[in-house]
Amino acid sequence: QVQLVESGGGSVQAGDSLRLSCTTSGGSFDDAALGWFRQAPKKEREFVAAITYGGTFTRYADSVKGRFAISIHNTENSNTVYLQMNNLKPEDTAVYYCAANPRGQALMAWWEYNYWGQGSQVTVSS
Repeated sequence: QVQLVESGGGSVQAGDSLRLSCTTSGGSFDDAALGWFRQAPKKEREFVAAITYGGTFTRYADSVKGRFAISIHNTENSNTVYLQMNNLKPEDTAVYYCAANPRGQALMAWWEYNYWGQGSQVTVSS
């Protein structure tokens, strides 16, 4: 059974930092790209960042460039993707989801990702 398990959400003040983690298991994620998306209340799911297997390529939404950093740790049996979020703003408040694209491309379109984590709430107050 394929699983993506997230951890690390929470409630912080504007300007603070958080790190999200997501670990894959139960499937073959060789060469899979991993991404982060977010969805705020009454808004559509939006792309945040993505990274290819091995971390050779990264992509960011303009709204988080310079503040967020995505990284990946690959092992023989699992992959863990991290999203380091610095200088958080109230507009970053959302449920954050990690996702896996087995075809290996760090794409911005959420429909290109086949597997999803359970979601982690991030709340930033001013």
